[in-house]
Amino acid sequence: MQFELIAQSRTLQGTSASRRLRRTSKVPGIVYGGNTAPQSIEVEHNDLLLKLKKEAFHTTIISLVLDGKAEQVLLRDTQVHAYKPLVLHVDFQRVDATHALHVKVPLHFVNEEIAPGVKLNGGLVNHVMTEVDVQCLAADLPGFIEVDLSALKIGDSIHLSQLKLPKGVKLVHHTADDSVVVGIVGKGGSTEAAEGEAAAE
Repeated sequence: MQFELIAQSRTLQGTSASRRLRRTSKVPGIVYGGNTAPQSIEVEHNDLLLKLKKEAFHTTIISLVLDGKAEQVLLRDTQVHAYKPLVLHVDFQRVDATHALHVKVPLHFVNEEIAPGVKLNGGLVNHVMTEVDVQCLAADLPGFIEVDLSALKIGDSIHLSQLKLPKGVKLVHHTADDSVVVGIVGKGGSTEAAEGEAAAE
C-alpha cells in the first residue's frame, strides 16, 4: 500500500501559531533527516487523521508532497489530544534509499483458532509482543511480520529467533535473551509454567 500526503512549508513558529493552525484544521509538523535541514510543515488534519487509522501508514514509506515536490519519508511520531480525535503534531523522517532504517513493525498472528493447543485443548494464546524492532533498507521494509501459530500445542511458544523475516530484514535485539513472542497456555497458567511442566515430564 502506498500513501501520499500533501504538505506546505510553515514559517510561523511557536504555541500561538500552532493553535491558529489547528483552528483552521491544519496540523503543525516537522520533516528532518538526510542532508537537508529540518523543515517545519503543515498538513490537513482530517486527511492525516484518516491515514493514521490505517496500520500500514505507521510502517510504510510515505510520499510527502511538500510545496509540490515529493520526497520519501517515514512517520516517526505523533502527538494526539488526550481524549479528542485531534492530532496536535506530527514528525516525519526523510528516507535515504542507501541507508538502513530502524523501525518498529507490527506482528500479525495467524491460525490461532486451528492451533492444537487452542482447538483441541482449550488453551489461550498469550501475546507477549505485538511488534518488533527491525533494521532494513527502505525498499525492504515490510508492513508487518506474520507469525503462524498453526503447530502450537499447550506449553509451546515462538521466540524471536524463530520468526520468519522477509528478505533483507533483520531483528534489532535490545537484550541478549531470545525472548518469547507468543505462546499457548492452559487456562489459569503461563507459558513459562507450561514449558517447565513439559520439561519435567
